[in-house]
Amino acid sequence: MSDDTPEDATSDDATSGDAPDPVSGRRPPCQEPGDAPGRLPRAGNPTSAVAPPVRLTARQAIAAVADAPAEPNIASPDSRRAGDGPAGPHAPAASGESGGADTAGPARGDLTDGPIGWRGYDDSRARAHARTGEDESVVTVRATIGGVDVVLVSFEFGFLGGSLGERTGDLLEAAYTHARQRGLPLVSLIATGGSRMQEGMRALTQLQRVARQSALNRAAGLPQIAVLRDPTTGGGWATLGAGADVVLALPGAQVGFAGSRVRPGDADPHAYSAEGQFTSGHLDAVVPADRLRATLGRWLRLLAGAGAPGSRPVPEAAPPPYALGLRDLPDTGWDAVVRARGAGRPRAEAYLRAYFDGLEEISGDRCGGVDSGMRCGFGRHEGRTIAFAAQCGTANTPAGFRTAARLIRLADRLGLPVLTLVDTPGAANDADAERAGAGPAIADTFAAIASARVPVTSLLIGEGGSGGALALAAPDRLWATPDSYFSVIAPELAAAILKRDEREVQSTADQLHIRPQDLLELGIIRGITGPE
Repeated sequence: MSDDTPEDATSDDATSGDAPDPVSGRRPPCQEPGDAPGRLPRAGNPTSAVAPPVRLTARQAIAAVADAPAEPNIASPDSRRAGDGPAGPHAPAASGESGGADTAGPARGDLTDGPIGWRGYDDSRARAHARTGEDESVVTVRATIGGVDVVLVSFEFGFLGGSLGERTGDLLEAAYTHARQRGLPLVSLIATGGSRMQEGMRALTQLQRVARQSALNRAAGLPQIAVLRDPTTGGGWATLGAGADVVLALPGAQVGFAGSRVRPGDADPHAYSAEGQFTSGHLDAVVPADRLRATLGRWLRLLAGAGAPGSRPVPEAAPPPYALGLRDLPDTGWDAVVRARGAGRPRAEAYLRAYFDGLEEISGDRCGGVDSGMRCGFGRHEGRTIAFAAQCGTANTPAGFRTAARLIRLADRLGLPVLTLVDTPGAANDADAERAGAGPAIADTFAAIASARVPVTSLLIGEGGSGGALALAAPDRLWATPDSYFSVIAPELAAAILKRDEREVQSTADQLHIRPQDLLELGIIRGITGPE
């Protein structure tokens, strides 16, 4: 049972049938009219008060994001558990695929208060059914979002706090299986307080069941997108939520493994909010309700349809972008350094805007960190989806490298080519970076590119500072712009290590052979890009 609701989930968790329309045009204070759809401003995440989210029923949440009325519930062939009776509330059709909604409710004379005999559990379920019209805490349907067919899972928080029990597990397993059989993305609209106490360990083990199904869909190359509603706590967050490929949340939603009744009394509430989880790198975007349908549609059009990794052809490599800056080549090594460090040189933002017709970004390393100097996501280029990881000219932190590795592995699972933009003076080398695992994070990025089955294309657009830059460079598909350089180490540091006079820095740059034409002669790059 959810620790965020009373046992019967009565006055403070039930949602009336006349809840406000979520597509209301109301803009919470964290989103300004000029912000990009579905993304918070890159300058930082708001910590000011956010308007409390509207708590929708499961079917209202479906209606808020789906293009049209959804198909009937996806029923499970295993859903007639002991106590449900011969015609249980989720009895499947003969095909075992789908059936209509049942209005008889779960209160039947042969129920026995659940798998562990919790006295009063049958009555609690009957009251939950009467209050919500649902037979369980999730509704699973086929629907379309943004013109893309999906399997949609929506939690009914008014039914025992959206808690997960055995029959919830039946429905979730059926939804994942249905998605796998038909090659469809799975979208979860989550509002849950955790596992159902009235079913004891039989309820808790449903988390293993959900994790297994999620892993099977991941192996099949099918995207999973989660939308965190209020609240998303306990096992629902730790499986369907945090385990999804892309994690979105509604403003003001409570999000955390610990529910409100079990966390320390002096705990910072911001840490358990959608905004706090975004700041910590655990979800990709906080999306206002009036933008959720459009944001989901964009994500699904970008990610859907790739197919299973073993059955699809290797995609065509992403073409390198055209150079946007200087056209002539540098005369000396130091000239190359000065040009690459120039304030007016085009950066990742300019290249992403020029290359993609539209894009969506992921955020965070899922380990507690975010690096604004590493932009990762998916975009449309000449009619197809290409993943990207772009350095923004700063010294990247371990969180940035872990986010890039996460992006590359996700693209590999979905069969999408990758473009990386290389531009960093080098990896962050302060004490905080070492404590956060700079070495392991860079190693993991090298490994992600080395093991990718999809082609990775890289373009050096500015500074190529040592291993921090090389980690994002494809070894066989690396190009360079005329206003870039790549070096084993910065010329100033090379001179210092060699105990040379600082007046020898410029000549040291020449000796390092770091100009684009030097890199081409050495076989490091495949070519130097020019203007369109």
